[in-house]
Amino acid sequence: MIRTLVESAFQTGYLSVESEGLLHQVLATKCYQSEDLPAIASLYDAVRAGQIKREASSNLLIEFPITHKSC
Repeated sequence: MIRTLVESAFQTGYLSVESEGLLHQVLATKCYQSEDLPAIASLYDAVRAGQIKREASSNLLIEFPITHKSC
């Protein structure tokens, strides 16, 4: 799911409020694959660099995970 959301953000140039919410939920539960980490990192970097615009009005950006577990 994470890689699909990230791919969509790169295709459209925008991270929707809904996608960002889903990413937060998945990251909060720590239920993702180690293969998702590079996708999250690239999204984080692209948002910080201004390559992808966030639709959300808050300044809260994705928390980058340190550890993971598969569900």
